[in-house]
Amino acid sequence: MIRYDIVCDNAHEFEGWFGSSEDFDRQRERSLVSCPACGSPRVTKRLMAPSVSTARNKEERRHAVMTAHNQEMVGKLRELVATIRANAEDVGERFPEEARKIHYGEAEQRGLIGKATAQEARELIEEGVEIAPLPVLPDETN
Repeated sequence: MIRYDIVCDNAHEFEGWFGSSEDFDRQRERSLVSCPACGSPRVTKRLMAPSVSTARNKEERRHAVMTAHNQEMVGKLRELVATIRANAEDVGERFPEEARKIHYGEAEQRGLIGKATAQEARELIEEGVEIAPLPVLPDETN
């Protein structure tokens, strides 16, 4: 596989992976390569310097993968998750039990966060209990 830096006619830059230079050319001719930002199929390859992996540029590579738009979206998701956590009671492993109590009117209505297995989550949904997972965002698991 070959990685190409690509630019569209609106000057948006992105990267793509292709089996060969000819593969890129064939896909471009058939308008199968388009800009993810604006959708333009008028794209060209950029000259690329060889990539040498060092420990020093590891952080630079990690940030280069995430576009500014993606970083903005992840930032907004972080804010949303922080707001949910700040306004909900963390009941940990008791989540399925507490969610059912609220659903059946046995406990006061309030926001909850906690843990549930996949099976417990399925059972809650089947009972009509409204639940949703909080997203796991980049850097939260590493």
